[in-house]
Amino acid sequence: MTTKTAYLSVILGAALWGTTGLFVNELNSAGFTPWEVVGIRLIFSAVILTLFLAGKNPQMLRIQARDIPFFIGTGIISIAFFNYFFFTVIQDASISLAVVLLYTGPVFVALISRFTFGEPVTLRKIGALILMLAGCAFTVGFLPAGSLSISGMTILYGVLSGFFYALYSIFGKYVSGRYHSLTITVYSMLFGSLFLLPTSRLWEKADLFTGTVFFYGAGLAVFATVLAYIFYTAGLKWIESGRAAILSTVEPVVAIIIGVLLYRDAVTLWQALGMILVLASVLLTVQIRRRRRDPGPQEIHAAGAHDQETHRQHM
Repeated sequence: MTTKTAYLSVILGAALWGTTGLFVNELNSAGFTPWEVVGIRLIFSAVILTLFLAGKNPQMLRIQARDIPFFIGTGIISIAFFNYFFFTVIQDASISLAVVLLYTGPVFVALISRFTFGEPVTLRKIGALILMLAGCAFTVGFLPAGSLSISGMTILYGVLSGFFYALYSIFGKYVSGRYHSLTITVYSMLFGSLFLLPTSRLWEKADLFTGTVFFYGAGLAVFATVLAYIFYTAGLKWIESGRAAILSTVEPVVAIIIGVLLYRDAVTLWQALGMILVLASVLLTVQIRRRRRDPGPQEIHAAGAHDQETHRQHM
């Protein structure tokens, strides 16, 4: 793969992640709750990824029992709940707001790493935090008016989506040195789907799975999850991970464009400024991790994701 092709592969993967809101909105309209949509995404993706890995390299499906708690962390505590809060904001507010608040995740990773891995709090990290807080304040309407244009609960759910999104990198770091990123992703999805299968009770809405609904459910898993991860990680093998992480900011751009063009999300100039500030905080965080060579938050996506040093990952 040439460098140019690798760049295009990473951009395509990130762009596919950005289509998540499209499928989620359609499934919400069909009568599924955010928790049920999470179940659809995880269950479909787990089956597809497991079959893919079993056919490609069955040896990569081997894990040690001692690492199961970490996969429970990435799959249930992180993936299941960050998707739930993310999808709830999409349902209650808009795709644009949801993706901006989700992207507070990289800053949470930098802050949490201070307490879990002893990483120092630098001026760059403080600057990224300030940019993130200011960006969120503009996006939700607190600045410059001093009053919120979005409900407090929606904002809380958005921030929680970023927090749980960040936990993927934290849990994943404990096993990243022992397994391929695809192995981590597959088992994260498997444990997440095992948790969602009984709790989402999707069988009670079996009558809703018509041809169109099945297409959107499969699309959420195939395009916005599995293919997004495959394209991203394929390109990541040939270019510097820090550059890939920067290219992956195409994801929120695509998500916002979809929200504005297809669902008429209203974005004021102040909100646009807030979105730019949040993206700036992400880029600043990426620069921090490029210097330290630590796994980054992009890996969250592979879950459905996204570790920026392996697969924002995360998927």
